[in-house]
Amino acid sequence: MQLGMIGLGRMGGNIVRRLMRHGHSTVVYDKDAKAVAGLAADGAVGSATLEEFIAKLERPRTAWVMLPAGHITETTIETIASVMQEGDVIIDGGNTFWQDDVRRGKALKARGIHYVDVGTSGGVWGLDRGYCMMIGGEKQVVDRLDPIFAALAPGAGDIPRTEGREGRDPRIEQGYIHAGPVGAGHFVKMIHNGIEYGLMQAYAEGFDILKNANIEALPADHRYDFDLADIAEVWRRGSVIPSWLLDLTSTALADSPQLSEYSGFVEDSGEGRWTVNAAIDEAVPAEVLTAALYTRFRSRREHTFAEKILSAMRAGFGGHKEPKLPGVAKPK
Repeated sequence: MQLGMIGLGRMGGNIVRRLMRHGHSTVVYDKDAKAVAGLAADGAVGSATLEEFIAKLERPRTAWVMLPAGHITETTIETIASVMQEGDVIIDGGNTFWQDDVRRGKALKARGIHYVDVGTSGGVWGLDRGYCMMIGGEKQVVDRLDPIFAALAPGAGDIPRTEGREGRDPRIEQGYIHAGPVGAGHFVKMIHNGIEYGLMQAYAEGFDILKNANIEALPADHRYDFDLADIAEVWRRGSVIPSWLLDLTSTALADSPQLSEYSGFVEDSGEGRWTVNAAIDEAVPAEVLTAALYTRFRSRREHTFAEKILSAMRAGFGGHKEPKLPGVAKPK
């Protein structure tokens, strides 16, 4: 099956590579000509302009946009939609706000163009691990594109089957879900990322307490000098709090026990804010997720070891880089 990809950054390029590994053909475009040339050397069909990109796609065309949410995604979708035809499909796989999906879906449907939103989780590791996908769109369109999603999904792997799931959609156990109509995919991904904020904050605060267990303010016989890398590692093995985030934390602490290459300046990419706003709209209490978001705001004024833990996890799963600040060591 053929797919066109616009945006060949940390995730877009690897999505293309994974699809080609599974025998699919790809057409690619990025404003960075070197990124296009690199994938063309691997077997993709490169394009120098968006118009050339559309012309190289077979009808019905499927174009996946993998760009930062906001203006650049908006203008790119409008540009390609202006030269696409009835029956073509536009996929937004970035972290778009779900209400923008609903608006775009209605506008494109009036022009006969299908719109699919794909919340995509997998970060920089997705090429080998696969991508967990939360998909919104018309059923017949999502079903037609299933070979693409199946190739990108992580598969069942060695995760034990959950009892009582007989008769349910088998795609779920492969790591992807048709969550509902347009907007549903990014809504589910938004909540996923809001939960991610809370999980990361819990780990970060826990390790900060461990790190400070030997401060002079404590009585001498109440002080402990813990090896955080060893604690992170032992928790990975048989405890009730293992996760990929803990794996990344363990790796970061083993490499740099003081995390001196991290400032503790922690960005938020939007989904945490949207999750809190959704909780407000629904009158659902979300104390943990809200506190985790606010902690990221505070981290930009003063930094603790907890924020360094957060930065290390973000670098681990998403390749997120911090701003360059004085007094912070260069990453290894």
